[in-house]
Amino acid sequence: MQPANKTQGPITQSQQVLGTGKSSLLNAISGEERSIVCDMSGTTRDAVDTKVTLPSGQKLTLIDTAGIRKRSRVADSPDGAEAISVDRAMRAVRRADVAVLVIDAVEGITQQDFRLSELFAAEGKAVVVVVNKWDRVDPRLWTVEKMAENVRTQLRHVSWASVVCTSAIYGRHVEDVLEAVLDAGAQHRRRVPTATLNMVLREATQWKAPPTQRGSLRKGRIYYATQAGARPPSFVFFVNDEKLFPDDYRRYMERQLRDNIGFPGSPLRLFWRGKPKREPRARPASSSPAGAGGSGGRGGGYRGGGARGYSGGRG
Repeated sequence: MQPANKTQGPITQSQQVLGTGKSSLLNAISGEERSIVCDMSGTTRDAVDTKVTLPSGQKLTLIDTAGIRKRSRVADSPDGAEAISVDRAMRAVRRADVAVLVIDAVEGITQQDFRLSELFAAEGKAVVVVVNKWDRVDPRLWTVEKMAENVRTQLRHVSWASVVCTSAIYGRHVEDVLEAVLDAGAQHRRRVPTATLNMVLREATQWKAPPTQRGSLRKGRIYYATQAGARPPSFVFFVNDEKLFPDDYRRYMERQLRDNIGFPGSPLRLFWRGKPKREPRARPASSSPAGAGGSGGRGGGYRGGGARGYSGGRG
């Protein structure tokens, strides 16, 4: 997202099983029948851009993409157009700021949903998971909180994603989807002052100190951290040796950033940079003539030695 009166980055919606309500959700957000809604799978064959202006004046570009099936199924499909549709959907993901993953509340999370969430995380996209067809779920078995926990557990690559349960065909909680998308986009662009970041860092290290390397007395030290970029938020930790910080401690530090600063709906990138190794200093070359030695090499000795040698010659 960008400030008001400027075109926002696209919001892409991708899902392996068509008929989950991607087009219905887009129509509900835009308030118009922009995309064809049909119970038959494969209705959406190309990425369709839809411009939307919010009451606040913000402008969004929504992209209704074709469904993304497994590569093996696409390769075996006699329809050559499907491979082109999938390729265009993947391009839409790469140019988006926020990816909206729509899953079917009745069918549940599929293996392809897991792979798509992994793709979104690898691309560094903010993510909102929309559980559609919530009206068909038995309320005695599922609550919104329980479903959100289930989504974050199964889609561990985007466990930080915002989760919204909705029924697009009836227009229920559609405004919650839009609010989650706007918030995720803002978190994706967010920058944190260095002073705030290092205050959280100091408290985190006091609570759990960096580990000591096994078999030695070397202990990890964090000097300071700074934010290097946004979209997604990226942080550089300057340490004595990055090898002294195992993966579990790095995950701990990411949790501390999320618990104390936030970033819901956005991935984080943490980079650990150790001190550069110093090269051994070269010894300065001797200014004495080659082969010279004894007192003749010291200041004053040469003149005295020469005098003695000369008088000895005279003798």
